[in-house]
Amino acid sequence: MRPPSGHQPPPSAGSPTATQSESRLAPEPQGRISTGHHGVIRGSDLSRRSPQFEGRFGRMFRTLPAAQFDPDELAELGKNMVAEFEPTPTPEDQRDDEENPGISAGFTYLGQFMDHDLTFDPTSSLERQNDPDGLVDFRTPRFDLDCVFGRGPDDQPYLYRDDGLHLLLGAPLSGNPADPHAHDLPRNSPDGQDPARALLGDPRNDENTIVAQLQATFIRFHNSIVDYLIDRDGMTTFQEAQRLVRWHYQWVILHDFLPTIIGEQMLHTLLPHIAKGTDILQDPPQLLFYKPIKEGYIPIEFAAAAYRFGHSMVRPIYRINESTDRLPIFSSRNEDSLVGFGSIRKDLAIDWRLFFHMGDAPLLGKMRIQPAYKIDTSIVNPLGSLPHSVAGAPPHSLATRNLLRGLRMGLPSGQDVARLMGVEPIPDEQLRVGKATEADFKSNPSITEFGDFAGNAPLWFYVLAEAMQSFKDNDSEIRLGPVGGRIVGEVIIGLMLADNYSFFRQAPRWRPLQEFRSPSDEFKMADLIRQAQNPVV
Repeated sequence: MRPPSGHQPPPSAGSPTATQSESRLAPEPQGRISTGHHGVIRGSDLSRRSPQFEGRFGRMFRTLPAAQFDPDELAELGKNMVAEFEPTPTPEDQRDDEENPGISAGFTYLGQFMDHDLTFDPTSSLERQNDPDGLVDFRTPRFDLDCVFGRGPDDQPYLYRDDGLHLLLGAPLSGNPADPHAHDLPRNSPDGQDPARALLGDPRNDENTIVAQLQATFIRFHNSIVDYLIDRDGMTTFQEAQRLVRWHYQWVILHDFLPTIIGEQMLHTLLPHIAKGTDILQDPPQLLFYKPIKEGYIPIEFAAAAYRFGHSMVRPIYRINESTDRLPIFSSRNEDSLVGFGSIRKDLAIDWRLFFHMGDAPLLGKMRIQPAYKIDTSIVNPLGSLPHSVAGAPPHSLATRNLLRGLRMGLPSGQDVARLMGVEPIPDEQLRVGKATEADFKSNPSITEFGDFAGNAPLWFYVLAEAMQSFKDNDSEIRLGPVGGRIVGEVIIGLMLADNYSFFRQAPRWRPLQEFRSPSDEFKMADLIRQAQNPVV
């Protein structure tokens, strides 16, 4: 069900994710896009048409024309993508038809975390306005966890213990008996008052309780790696521990996040070595469209469209642990919600068994694994009216902001991208606006009812509508389709291939430490969490 009145979740990854953090993107004079406090890729609001242009932030489909839309019609489409207000959440002892049985809720925020790992621009808004052609992503476009490590113990020692090896953690948290050593992030409060600012490599990883505790989990995982290496070898270096942490994280992305979001068939098409049990030397990756010339870059089609699939996965409320009530992600009373940028409530130690598959769990009740919401063309009601603290100036609808941003960035239509990929475009009557549920799907209107969108759908909308094509009933597992899945898969894999420090490039036959793997010899996000909570030393 959609969320109670007044609950305003911040955007997520995929954000996913959903997926990901939504900067303040409201229109400014001269059609500029406001950036807000999160920071965005510098220059990413420009429409680069040069076929030679690449850089840190470029285009995947340079030859395709920009799709043209009436902004008022985009606003009308965005309005209708927002679900109606439903005052009563579905009880936990009943099925929620809007849940996606194939994707657990933790992947919404893992996707958001990954986005923050790739992109960050600390430059002031004044400098961005005065230097609009300075195209710089100050975060390396690599999965290297600089959102956790910052610039390292030499340059940012306040993130580390005195030994320069372990990362600092904050105050203890309670509420999860399965994890008695849970901690908040380290925080600085000069006047002793909340909100206390978290000491992080990326401040966005404190924007909600879930992603903040995901950051704390990676800190604990790093510390467990340090302890493991010292116990095994008698000593270690920060660089050695950092490398192992990064490689385990990259493995989780490839072997857990990607098959969950794009499906195993697409993953095996792009990485045949995974299906064959070999390595990329024997069976090289098969990427058709993401082919950086000099260095890895983030395509605008990925950042402004395909990877925003996670916005549709956000749930209105979450249970954090068994001993506390379910909480909305945002409300007018911060202490009664999961909103971040302040000390985490002491009893809100997250129980990751409610977010990832970490063993047997009941189908219903307090200890069930909470699924993400389905990837469809509907977003929860509060995301249609973002508060000023999140959105800044109008428009306050996240859907409308995404659609207008795609227009300003000159994104191609979904149909044009499909044709370029050799995929038959989805007929207009099958590009439906609304929820992927048995009660709604057949009556959902076509996109053409909201404007001149015949054969010309915004790319972000098309990616969501494409995923909905796999809907059959409320038990359908909905993942990204051939266009959205290939864009997301190729970019994530391509960025790892372009990273000279990834395990793909430094040790293509590497596998996670045997001691950290599950009994089935796998290493997924659940195994990373287990090692963080109960280190093998």
